[in-house]
Amino acid sequence: MYLRETRRRNADGSQVAYLALAHNERDPETGTPKAKVIHNFGRADLVDRDALGRLVRSISRFLDPADAVAATATGEVSILEARPMGAYWVADRLWERLGIGAGIRRVAAGRRIDADAAERVIFAMVANRLSVKPLSKLAGCRWVAERAHIDGLPAGMSDDACYRAMDFLLDAIDELQETVFFAVANLLNLEVDLLFFDTTSTYWQTDRLPAELIDQGDEPDGDSHAEHGRSRLREEAARAYSKHSKDHRPDLPQVVIGMAVTRTGIPVRMWTFGGTTSDQKIIAKVKDDLGHWGLHRVIWCLDRGFNSQDNRRYLQRGGGHYIVGEKLRSDAPEAAAALARQGRYRTVAGNLRVKQVRVGEGTAADRFVICHNPDRARYDAATRDQLITRLQAEIAESDQLAPAKRRERYGALATKPAFKRFLRLTPTGKLRIDKAAISKEANFDGKFLLRTSDESLSADDIAQGYKGLFEAERGWRDLKSTIDLRPVYHHREDRIRAHIQLCWLALLLLRVTETETGDTWRNIRNQLDRIHLVTMATTSGTVSQRTELTASHRQILSSLKLPEPSRFYEFTPTPD
Repeated sequence: MYLRETRRRNADGSQVAYLALAHNERDPETGTPKAKVIHNFGRADLVDRDALGRLVRSISRFLDPADAVAATATGEVSILEARPMGAYWVADRLWERLGIGAGIRRVAAGRRIDADAAERVIFAMVANRLSVKPLSKLAGCRWVAERAHIDGLPAGMSDDACYRAMDFLLDAIDELQETVFFAVANLLNLEVDLLFFDTTSTYWQTDRLPAELIDQGDEPDGDSHAEHGRSRLREEAARAYSKHSKDHRPDLPQVVIGMAVTRTGIPVRMWTFGGTTSDQKIIAKVKDDLGHWGLHRVIWCLDRGFNSQDNRRYLQRGGGHYIVGEKLRSDAPEAAAALARQGRYRTVAGNLRVKQVRVGEGTAADRFVICHNPDRARYDAATRDQLITRLQAEIAESDQLAPAKRRERYGALATKPAFKRFLRLTPTGKLRIDKAAISKEANFDGKFLLRTSDESLSADDIAQGYKGLFEAERGWRDLKSTIDLRPVYHHREDRIRAHIQLCWLALLLLRVTETETGDTWRNIRNQLDRIHLVTMATTSGTVSQRTELTASHRQILSSLKLPEPSRFYEFTPTPD
């Protein structure tokens, strides 16, 4: 139904316009639409415009207010701003479905903090980690104020509000992690009989010394001598607090991050430890924390860095089991015995071949699974051949050197582990390729060795289960590249830990989205970022309306079992 205007030319050449309320009906014979007049208002220049306005207002009473503003807009429409909203709206709906928002509000109840405001600020910081370019907390405040739309966020979110919310998050993280875990486990029917655990490390800047390393009374203040002493103590603290830096920053304190994920890659929980924390303490802390959730009888999959007898025995407490990688070149006699044992390989999934070996007897018996990948074996052999060729070129003319120069050349090459493995120095001081080492190394091509305590799993299950450790490694890649764990824009140790937990929540939303859609977050975000909230100013008022959805948007929402976002969000009618 619409207001129809028709024009008629008079004999004197003038034109007269007439207004009528009409709607189109399709002719049953010709199939073409024809206008049918419902009511004639008469000549346009004589019509009672106040009466038309009352009619419009009367109709608008039955519309949503935002629809009414958009429907009655006349004159020029000005676009005030357009903010992306799709990715953050989807993350917000998953945030509530997974019970994270409700969990934060429940944990915040009874504390001296506005529960609703704290929950929204925490979500805003998590949403920023999911954006194309994650920002610092200060820059993130400008981001939510000017460049993104997040429902229910208090106006004028400040960096102080962010820091207060982070302090609350860290203080309540144990209770919140448990609440979130059971909500996610029930919603996604998580299988937690097999957990994959891995660690990584990152460095951070600090403006104070770790309290557990230096007493407050030992930190000088005042004059230049005191400043020099503070610098010296800081360097000593950094060395004491750091383990070997994978980022080539041994001058800065390191934090070790541990993460447990399910076989589908859902991050169950994340821990932070000091850079010098031993692997034994890490394993004990992780197992005990999850044991408090009732996760006792699980199989832990760990990489070779955690393979020690103490760790293995601790994981077996309370009925637990482990699948752990064993170093092929380790000094463990049982591992060497397993590799030397004869037996036939059996092909399992793809081109992976496995064979099972038992070493020892009784309670001291160890169960090993040797895995062999022919494609990897060919790659290892080709890589070694290239390395040997380079090493031969390095020592090609060394016989003509003086003995002292040859020893100097040997020392320089031996500093590179890849060269040292295949280089030997003869009794006469000459440099030669170690053919025995090459032959020994060829026996390891394409192989990896697993040790397990579980007797119920087949060799196939063990091999496939350990390959699932890739999910933990994938989580680290997403944390460091997509979510941008670093650079860390904080200087206090407690804020560092809170920042890592924000990244955990972002990874949880990211992985749930990928699991349910079967696509990567980057592809999903690229599509959802096309959904904008557009704010328009009209003569009837200001209205915020989202852009139209595409077929790709509807497919994503359908995969996530989410409804379509509301069409209108905010409206401000023009005062009469």
